[in-house]
Amino acid sequence: MTYYDQVAEAAAFVRIRLGALAPRVGMVLGSGLGAAADAVADPVIVPYQEIPHFPQSTVEGHSGRLLAGLLGGAPVIVMQGRVHSYEGYTPREVTFPMRVLGTLGVRAVVLTNAAGGILAGYHVGQLVALADHINMMGWNPLTGPNEPRFAVKPGAGLRFFDMTEAYSKALRALAAEAADEMRAAGAEGFTLEEGVYLATPGPSFETPAEIRAFRTLGATLVGMSTVPETIVARHMGIEVLGISCVTNLAAGLGATPLSHLEVQETGRMVERRLAALLGRLAPRIAAKVEPDPRVAL
Repeated sequence: MTYYDQVAEAAAFVRIRLGALAPRVGMVLGSGLGAAADAVADPVIVPYQEIPHFPQSTVEGHSGRLLAGLLGGAPVIVMQGRVHSYEGYTPREVTFPMRVLGTLGVRAVVLTNAAGGILAGYHVGQLVALADHINMMGWNPLTGPNEPRFAVKPGAGLRFFDMTEAYSKALRALAAEAADEMRAAGAEGFTLEEGVYLATPGPSFETPAEIRAFRTLGATLVGMSTVPETIVARHMGIEVLGISCVTNLAAGLGATPLSHLEVQETGRMVERRLAALLGRLAPRIAAKVEPDPRVAL
């Protein structure tokens, strides 16, 4: 069975479980941020382990299940947890879930992650919209044969494609607008700054010297995910909004050693704020997504 066939089989299985739900907006919740899915109404839950060929999350803080329902009145499908290459997965396995989301009919995704803050002035618990990224993972998930059948719109699925706007300006504007409204309403409002995310393979945290080098390159955030999903989403023609939660200051910038426990604890602190932001965003993103027919399997 080919990779394309495996994705099609997984998507067909999930589609049956979703029934009449046909979400066009997808969300991926990173380390410690999974409980933001609690805001989804009338959820249909599908554990990753039940989906054919689907990779399993092994990292604490990643629940490992798909959840579909209504968020802010809009149908969404949410990944509670992702997989990473440092868990032993291949690039194609890491991005398999994104291929499935696109095949299910998703046309825009919100990718969240826990990140180390590099820019001076960032504080723990801050949410930052991604304006761009730097891939320092040492690999690209599209290495190997190109599969144009994954394209979800005309002009997508190319071997060589433009990444000038990896993260949608329009979706970033919607996110900033939603954050401003939250602030005006006095409900844990905040200004959503924009930053540049640099991805490393992990699983070890970075050294202070590496952080200094990354800052020189223009990075304001550092983490171990998101970039592969973004690349594959853009290959398919899916619009991407990236949101990082600054769960710790990067190596050499804080007073304490870095730990995954700190990442999870900070994630729990901001889950409510993230859920409120996503609840405002979901219907606005859904309204901007073209009503293209769902990709036939």
